[in-house]
Amino acid sequence: MDAMLGVVIDFGKTVKWIPTFIDGTIVTIVLSLITVVFGSLLGLFATLMKQSRFKIFNAIAAIYTQVIRGTPLLVQLYIWLYGLPLIGISIPALSFLGNTYGSREFLTAIVALSINSGAYICELLRGGLASIDKGQMEAGRSLGLSRGQTMKAVIIPQAIRVVLPGLGNEFIMMIKESSIVSVVGIFDVMYTSNIVKAATYSIFEPLIIVALIYFFLTFTLTALIKKLETRLNVYD
Repeated sequence: MDAMLGVVIDFGKTVKWIPTFIDGTIVTIVLSLITVVFGSLLGLFATLMKQSRFKIFNAIAAIYTQVIRGTPLLVQLYIWLYGLPLIGISIPALSFLGNTYGSREFLTAIVALSINSGAYICELLRGGLASIDKGQMEAGRSLGLSRGQTMKAVIIPQAIRVVLPGLGNEFIMMIKESSIVSVVGIFDVMYTSNIVKAATYSIFEPLIIVALIYFFLTFTLTALIKKLETRLNVYD
């Protein structure tokens, strides 16, 4: 109790570091957004493989989702960043994107997080496709469309509408889970707390600020998702 009473909370020392926190927040948002976009494309591709008539594609998609969902994200990130380069597989840096966005660590994090997100989005899309009446496919085929054309023009658009709220939740989860990239030195909002702690010798205050930033981001996105769900329900 005496130790708790002796703690002095002083946010004054962190005021000049606000631009640093803002920069880290921008990196977190960019990383999460790119990850969800690429993850959605990868998840859609894996879902189509699961819907394929060829068993080899079904097996590849099943193994992908099971392995990725069954292993920790941190382990996957370490494998991509430190393990695969040992056998010659490495994501190169792109200097024209800058020191942060073009670094090997940032680009590797995008790859690792996108592959991870894709496995979960695949299951979201699979559930969305399963919710579409099978008569839709039969109707498309009866109009002369091929199976692929029917999927592209009829089934997938309806499924995406169903899973949009789930994709929004995946974006929220990715914002929080992206904090894991700070352990490999990527300048996200979580990493900024380490910088501020080292410079000000304050431990509690930077963590509170980072927590508030994450809460603001997730709270705002949650509100937008609920608004989107309301609009979709209106059109039903």
